Amino acid sequence: MSTQGGSVSMLPMRLPSTLPGRLGKVTTLLAAVVLFLAALPILTMIAMSFSASDTLEFPPHAYSLQWYRAAWHTFVSPDANSALSMGTALATSLIVAASTMIIATLVSVPATYALSRYRFRGKPAVEQLVALPLVYPLVMLGLSLLLVFNVLPVELGMFRLIIAHVILALPFTVKNCAASVASIGPEFEEAACVMGASPQRAMIDVVLPLMRPGILAGMLFAFIISFNEFTVTFFLYNIDTMTLPVWLYSRTVSSLDPTVFSFAVFIVAIDFALIWLLEKLIGDNGVAL
Repeated sequence: MSTQGGSVSMLPMRLPSTLPGRLGKVTTLLAAVVLFLAALPILTMIAMSFSASDTLEFPPHAYSLQWYRAAWHTFVSPDANSALSMGTALATSLIVAASTMIIATLVSVPATYALSRYRFRGKPAVEQLVALPLVYPLVMLGLSLLLVFNVLPVELGMFRLIIAHVILALPFTVKNCAASVASIGPEFEEAACVMGASPQRAMIDVVLPLMRPGILAGMLFAFIISFNEFTVTFFLYNIDTMTLPVWLYSRTVSSLDPTVFSFAVFIVAIDFALIWLLEKLIGDNGVAL
């Protein structure tokens, strides 16, 4: 707008080329490239699982279901009860993942409540220790736990894996529970106590139901982390406690069998199903990475 000799002239306003909430062409292209690179390993694995070749070659010259048939035969083969079978490895992974999910949740809920509601000496150190597995080198963690477990006078067996996986899952369960507790003010418990509830009943009837999104998110994250964990598990497993990721690795090293791609697609499908379940049950409430 300008003023000349008492007259007022209106100049057209220049609108931004990209409106709020919409991506520009460069940003859209960059996002598409990043998403494609993130999905490329999974797409490669899926393509290789349908390869008609007897060796690992990419891209496949032809496609078939032969490796899925071979994977199914391996799963239902007569040696399915042996320690080296895929079925046994899958059962071990499911048992360890379910145990990790339950134990990590039982530890995280009261720990998160205490860290959020109370002040005590050493609280910052405790918070740092809980988050330490996120930055601790997994190779060193596996080696350290192996040395500790070998000193113990008892053989822990599968419990070695469960303890290690709980350590790895705690940062995720604690952080998701903390995200839920942060949205629950102390006035909720105070109101319950005013109405006659004891502090324990207020915790069970008021706080825990409000923490449900964070608890469920932490549980699913703990299961996914444990089910897919390889590095630390590689140091701690034995022939009787081989998990599915270690079994896939051993089969790849020994024979470069393309069947492992079919099994890998199966694992990714389980992970996607759990993530879908997480979104359906919780959405964006209480989910913290």
